[in-house]
Amino acid sequence: MFNILTDPLIRINVAGNTYPAPLPETYTALADDKADAFPALRPHQRHAWHAFLVQLGAMAMHRAGLAEPPSDAAEWLRIIRALTLDDYPGDEPWQLVVDDITKPAFMQPPASSTEREKDYKSTVATPDELDMLITSKNHDLKTAVATQAAPDEWLFSLVTLQTMEGFSGAGNYGISRMNGGYGSRPAFTLTPSERPGAHVLRDITALLGGITMTDGGIGMLWTIPWDGAKAEKLSLGQLASHYIEICRRIRLRFGADSHLSGVRATSKAERIEAKELKGRTGDPWTPINQKEDKALNLTAAGFTYKRVSDCLTSADWERPVLLKPTQSEQRSSETMQLVARSMARGQGKTEGYHERIIPIRNKTKMAMLRRDSNLDDLGQIAQDRIEQVVIVQSILRHAITSFATHGDDGRTSTVLRSRPQDNPLRKKVDEWVSKLDEIVDARFFDALQDEFEVDGETERKRARNEWLMNGRDGIVDHARQTLHAAEDSLPCPAIHRYRARVNAEGLFEGRIRGTKGLPFLFDTHEGGAE
Repeated sequence: MFNILTDPLIRINVAGNTYPAPLPETYTALADDKADAFPALRPHQRHAWHAFLVQLGAMAMHRAGLAEPPSDAAEWLRIIRALTLDDYPGDEPWQLVVDDITKPAFMQPPASSTEREKDYKSTVATPDELDMLITSKNHDLKTAVATQAAPDEWLFSLVTLQTMEGFSGAGNYGISRMNGGYGSRPAFTLTPSERPGAHVLRDITALLGGITMTDGGIGMLWTIPWDGAKAEKLSLGQLASHYIEICRRIRLRFGADSHLSGVRATSKAERIEAKELKGRTGDPWTPINQKEDKALNLTAAGFTYKRVSDCLTSADWERPVLLKPTQSEQRSSETMQLVARSMARGQGKTEGYHERIIPIRNKTKMAMLRRDSNLDDLGQIAQDRIEQVVIVQSILRHAITSFATHGDDGRTSTVLRSRPQDNPLRKKVDEWVSKLDEIVDARFFDALQDEFEVDGETERKRARNEWLMNGRDGIVDHARQTLHAAEDSLPCPAIHRYRARVNAEGLFEGRIRGTKGLPFLFDTHEGGAE
C-alpha cells in the first residue's frame, strides 16, 4: 500500500544518480548532505516539502528525547514510527493508500464511520490536478497531464495541498497558517547552504531548540477523524506548537489499472479555528506585521528589495524564529544565506511562485540576533537608501514624461497624477521607471552590507555615494541611461524630438542637483562626483 516508512518511493538525486528511498533513508541522505535534489519535486512545492521534513523531524526527535539528528535510517524509522505506533501499529498514517476509510492514510484524515464514504464524490485523476496551482485555460501550465505519475508525485502534491492551500470555493477551505483564504504561507529562513540537506538539518536544529518539554497537543492532524462538520473545528490550544496541518478531506485509491487516483469531499468549515488570527499561528517561517497584527501576504511583485528589507530590518515586522541565527551560527563568522519562498495568490488565480536567496554576511547576521542598536542602524541605512531611490525614480519619471509630451513640462502633471490603467502614456513611463528598480534590486543587499560593514560616518558616506553615483555603475548614472533609452524608444515627432530631449535631460539634471534631489553628490566638499 505504498508505506513511505519502508518502501522506496521518494526519488533522490545523489551525485548525478537517481534512486528511490523510503522516508528514513531520505533523512539520512539529507543529514549526510548527499541529496542534491528531489527530481519529482516541482519548484512551488519546495517550501511545503522542506517544512514537512523539518516539522516532522523536530517532532520525532523531541518525542524521542534526542538533541542530535539520528545517524542512521533505522533510528529515523524508529523515532518517526513511534509517533503513531501506539494508535496505528499497522503504519496506516504512513501509507499512501488505506482502503478502510475509518483509518488514516498519509496526509489523509480518517472518517468516523464507513457511512462517510458517500461524501467522497469528486475524483482526482492525477497529482497535478490535486495540487494547489490555479491555471487559466491551460495557457501557462497544463493541468492533469501527469497520467503516468509515480508515488512520490502524489506524495509531494498531498503535502503541498494540505499544508499550503487557500480557499477555493464553498466547502474547500484553506490552511490556518496564512492571512486569509486568498493569502499565502511564505518562508523566511537562514541556511548555511542552498543544498537541501544543510537547510533541512539547520532548520530542524533551530526549531527543536524552541520546543519545550511540556509541548504537547496534536502534532499530525491527518491521524484524527474528520467528517467536515463545523463542530469538529480544532482550536490552536489543542495542537502542538509546530503542528503539521491538513485542510482538505481526500483519499487515494488504486484504480482498475493499478494506477493511483484520488477522491475528495468538501467540509462545512475550516479544520482549524484560526481565521481571526490572520495567520499569527506561530509558524516558524512566517514574518508578522506587528502594526496590523497579521502574517505577510506576498503580492505578485514578489520578494523585491523593498519587501525583503522591510521584513528583515523594520521594527514593524516580527522576524520568524528560523530567520534568527542559532547559537552555533552566532559563534561562526561564515556567511549565511537568506532564503525567501512563497506563492502569490489572488481570488481565483495564482500570481506566481517567487523565490529569492540573499547572502547574509557575519555582521548583518549578528545584527539580526536581536532588535538592538545595530539592527536599527542597518534598518536606517536600508530606509535611507530606499528613500533616495524613490527620489531618483520620481525625477526619472518626470523627465521621461516630459520627453513623451514633447518637452512641454506644463502638460506632465496630469500624466504624473493619473493611474496607469487610466492613461496609456503613464503606463509606458512606469514601465521604463521599473527598469531602474530592477537594476537597484540586483545589487541592493550587497551594497547595503558594504555600507553597514564599514566604520565611521565618512567611510559610510563614501560607500553610499559610490553606490548612488560611481561612474556607469551608480544609480544616478543608470537613471540617465534609462532616460536616454526611453528617448530612443518612445514615439515623438521629429519636429519636436530635439526640444523634447533637451528639456527632458535638462529637467533631470536640474532636479537631481536641486534641493529636493541629491545635491550632496555634486558637492566636491562632500566627496561627490564633481
